Parts: sequence; C-alpha cells; structure tokens
Amino acid sequence: MGTRLRMLISAVVLASWVLSASGARYHNHRHHRLQDVALTEEIDARAQRNKRATDGDYDHSALLPADAPEDSGPMAPGGDPSDLPTCLLCVCLTGSVYCEEVDPDMTSVPALPKETNYLYARYNKIKKITAKDFGDIVTLKRIDFTGNIISEIEDGAFAKLTMLEELSLAENQLVKLPMLPAKLMSFNANLNKLKTKGIKANAFKKLNKLAHLYLAHNELEAVPFIPETVRTLHLQNNNISSVTVDTFCKGNDTYYIRPNMNEIRMDGNPVILGQYPNSFICLQSLPIGRYQ
Repeated sequence: MGTRLRMLISAVVLASWVLSASGARYHNHRHHRLQDVALTEEIDARAQRNKRATDGDYDHSALLPADAPEDSGPMAPGGDPSDLPTCLLCVCLTGSVYCEEVDPDMTSVPALPKETNYLYARYNKIKKITAKDFGDIVTLKRIDFTGNIISEIEDGAFAKLTMLEELSLAENQLVKLPMLPAKLMSFNANLNKLKTKGIKANAFKKLNKLAHLYLAHNELEAVPFIPETVRTLHLQNNNISSVTVDTFCKGNDTYYIRPNMNEIRMDGNPVILGQYPNSFICLQSLPIGRYQ
C-alpha cells in the first residue's frame, strides 16, 4: 500500500505541474495576441479620429499637448489644416509619423514630434520645404515626400539632418536640387523636372555612403557626377545625348575597375551607347539602353 500511495502522489504532482506549465504558455500566447490586436486597434482608431477631425464630433483635446493653450481645438470652417496638431491630422506611432493623403489638404511640412525617426508625407499638396521645417528634428532617418507638388526646397533645409539615410522627392515639380545630407544611402528624385543646370557639379560628390540614386523621368542632358559607392543608378527617360570616358570610368587609367556599380539604366534617352565603347570598360556590366 505504501508503494502504491507514493506512486499516486507522484502522479498527482506531475499532472499539476503539466497543467500549470500549459496554462503559463497559454497566458503568454494570449498576452502577445492581445498586444497585436491592441496595436491594430490603435492604428484603426487613429485613422477614424483623423477622418472625423474636422467634423466636430470628436473631442480634439485628447490629442493636444499637455501645455497647449486652453482655446486649442478643432479647426474652424475654412481654417488652415496646418493649425491642427500633427498627430490629429496624421497617424503617430513611436518614432514614425504617417501623413499620407491627408484630408483637408496638407500644403506644408507638418510640425513633427521630437525624436521622430521616420516621416511619410506622401500624396499631399506640399509646395515648399523651408530651412525651418526640420530645425529641431535631428533624429530623422527616412523622409518620403513622394507625390506632392514641391517646386522649391530652400538651401539648408536638410543641413541639420546628420542621421538621414533615405530621402524620396519623387513625383514632384523640382527644377533644382538643394544640398543633400552627407550620410544619405538612398536618394530618389524620379519624375520631376530636373535639368542638368539644376544639379550642382558637386551635388553628390561628398555623399560617400550613397548606394542607390534614382533620377529617372527628368530632363537631364548629361550624367551628373556619380560617387564610387553607388550600386544602382536610374537615368532612364531623360534627354542625355552623349557620355564620355570619364562619365563612369577614368580616361587616364585604363586599368581602373568601378567596384560597386552593377545596375545602370539609360534606356529612353537619345544617346546611342554603342558609339561610346570606351566609356564602359571599367564597369562589370553594360548599362541598359540603346546600342544601335
């Protein structure tokens, strides 16, 4: 009887441990699922608040800063949307601000929360970027202004953004480029109105980390200076009519091999690449374009 009793007690203890462990695993799994659901609901809720921002049926004070004046509130009919707090017009998550297709129209760069890392302000009506827009936000790593109507960027607008790695100004109306941050790794200015005279000779010279450069669908007449770090270069659908031995290679060094560049698109330009065979001898692969 003593042996059977000990075996019975051991079985009861083991079963209790198994049930306890299973319950803990279930609790942890359920906790993570609830976290995911909460994040999704927060995004949806903010989107709904943004939609109702100007309808007068939402308590706007909930998203105002603690030190906001007492008369801060919803925008008056016919008012400027820039008067609304950024995180009421946009979706603000930790370190990221999403201001995409804002209604009412967003016509200028919004005031950003401190320590913003990523700004997505695509498909709005932003017209100009000033030197004051990013004055205190030195933590930015990525900015995307794709699909606005930007025609002017003041010199120095990006001067303080020493951590900026990715910048997209695609699908705008730029005719010239400002000075760009030195640590850029990716720059996109596709689908603008850029001509060669609108890009300074040294515009990309000091960008010694630049790996991806997109200047397609513009009005460039010549290939700008391209840093040796660039791997991807898109110049298709411009007005480039010729290249030289120094465009990609070094005319005075026939042994030079360009180490990084593995994709060059020049299709859609009037240049006949087959007329300039010595211009590509340093490349590991030929540019995409017309050779006859």
